[in-house]
Amino acid sequence: MKATVSEKGQVTIPKKLRDKLGLKNGVVLDFREENGRLVASKKEDEDPIRKWIGAGKLPFGETVDEYLDQIRDR
Repeated sequence: MKATVSEKGQVTIPKKLRDKLGLKNGVVLDFREENGRLVASKKEDEDPIRKWIGAGKLPFGETVDEYLDQIRDR
């Protein structure tokens, strides 16, 4: 696949590659040069687990402490 660098240094990444690599609006890319080639990679979140913290739902909307008290008969 080919892309042309614009006057402003911009390049459009072909849709087929964007879809395959999961490049959506707002994704940050890191660029580097390796042996005369331009290499781009998605910048990962600082901690890939962090985005899942708090995503789970507890029964009846309780806090973790309330739930643990209930199941431990306190």
